[in-house]
Amino acid sequence: MIEKEIKTLLEGIKQGMISPEEAYERLKVLPYEDLYHTKIDHHRSLRKGLQEVVFGKGKTLTELCDIIEALRRQNQDVLITRINKKTGHALCKKFEEGVFNERAGCFYIKEDMTIIGKGEILIVTAGTSDINVAEEAYVTSIFFGNKTERLYDVGVAGIHRLFGNMDKIKKARVIIAIAGMEGALPSVIAGLVGVPVIGVPTSIGYGASLKGIAGLLSMLNSCSTVAVFNIDNGFGAAYFATLINRL
Repeated sequence: MIEKEIKTLLEGIKQGMISPEEAYERLKVLPYEDLYHTKIDHHRSLRKGLQEVVFGKGKTLTELCDIIEALRRQNQDVLITRINKKTGHALCKKFEEGVFNERAGCFYIKEDMTIIGKGEILIVTAGTSDINVAEEAYVTSIFFGNKTERLYDVGVAGIHRLFGNMDKIKKARVIIAIAGMEGALPSVIAGLVGVPVIGVPTSIGYGASLKGIAGLLSMLNSCSTVAVFNIDNGFGAAYFATLINRL
């Protein structure tokens, strides 16, 4: 169906019946590839500038392999989030060009690591326990072509650690601040810099943290103007930081 539509559009351009611009607009919404269990949106990068990313949790190994093969047939890179160690290593065995970041729970195939973003994205965590979420953000950020740095375990319980790294913080064009417990770190950072700060609460903390809800509410109530993503959503934060970094 896609091939037929493309041929029709090319013939239309050749005969002067439609313009290349009109053809482009129609190509942007061409049908997806139907694998029965999954419908892959190959044209998302045309519409949005960033390709489709696969949420791996709940998908079988066979389904993930089918998806990867379909993406590779279209010469697209691959990013799969939220997979476990067993699945990640199985994918690396089948697709030798792939990389599995166990801490992030992400598998990716990326042929061209050219930097596209205009500045540096800095990923900061309050504690070591927040690193799983931070690594998901890191893998997503580098996958989308951003120069990306990490700064881990600089939370407010020892705030001198944060102040001791101000040179790194001031270099960033976008900062992703990830914190559990009371989620104070994004507010502190946003009060020190004049660039966008994206807060990500994590589900790390004691009982009254309510699996990240306390941190989420703290960030939403920040007086330092912080953009806030959902609990443990490192992927979403890095995706949005990419959009900002390409402006």
